[in-house]
Amino acid sequence: MIISASRRTDIPAYFSEWFMNRIYAGYAVVRNPLNANQLSKVYLTPDLVDCIVFWTKNPVPIIPRLDELKDFCYYFQFTLTGYDKDIERNLPDKKEVLLPAFKELADKIGPERVIWRYDPILINDRYSSDWHLETVKWLSDNLKGYTEKCVFSYVDYYKKIDKNLNSIGIKYPTDAEKKDIAIGIRDIVSANGMVATTCAENIELDGLGINHNACIDKALVERLTGGKIKNTKKNLKDAAQRPECGCMPSKEIGAHNTCSNGCIYCYANFSPDSVKKSMARYDPKSEILCDVIGPDEVVKDAADQNKLVQIDGQMSMFDFIGDD
Repeated sequence: MIISASRRTDIPAYFSEWFMNRIYAGYAVVRNPLNANQLSKVYLTPDLVDCIVFWTKNPVPIIPRLDELKDFCYYFQFTLTGYDKDIERNLPDKKEVLLPAFKELADKIGPERVIWRYDPILINDRYSSDWHLETVKWLSDNLKGYTEKCVFSYVDYYKKIDKNLNSIGIKYPTDAEKKDIAIGIRDIVSANGMVATTCAENIELDGLGINHNACIDKALVERLTGGKIKNTKKNLKDAAQRPECGCMPSKEIGAHNTCSNGCIYCYANFSPDSVKKSMARYDPKSEILCDVIGPDEVVKDAADQNKLVQIDGQMSMFDFIGDD
């Protein structure tokens, strides 16, 4: 079983204490965003969890506690762009805080376990194609040796963020413009020893040497665990994600309307007010993130909580993971 922590919010930045409490408890409860009456218990024990995938823009709060995850395999999807406060309103300073945090994280757990995400690419009068390439160059030069991969994507249209994007004069690039940007990113990051890939893009760039990435990455999980994913069809593609997504299935433990990063392109928050209301319910000792389980609500075990990785012989998957 792969744990997603989280596509819906920034757990490392805001909920590290809750997450570690759930690790020690051995489970978390998750409410289905499409069916509020459905509550699922997701087990968080080493005998069931093959890998934890963290999404974050700021891992600083969780870094001191990573030694507590010594019995788990995990890696980070770290989004780091050059946007200012008009786009990513509440993030710490990129140069003074987040770049050093990226390096500290990679030094602690290894560059293969810190994936650099440069996304989404927004085009307007301030953030031009040339600006993005200059920013990628600056970040790539600084991250050389601290990551093996740069994942990029272009902003997607969602009705719920249309107003936000229009407020900054968003311009959607043509396929030709996307290819030009992609070639530039590929050349820049490859010069620093990184592979460039895309995330959930419907434009084909394979002919340019730029493949589709998978955030829940079968190849990387196998590499980190030293085992093989069971060869069953349901393990290969997460049907709950977009058709362009190449991720394996995972168990999500986050919640919508709980991220305080304040990014105007965020599709996981309905509004700033909804985030405030959710955050007011945050209890690091709760079974469920920023929520309350009603006295009459029933929590059922989530389906398909099985090990996916098979290890040859009697060795444990943890024998193949380097020291943290």
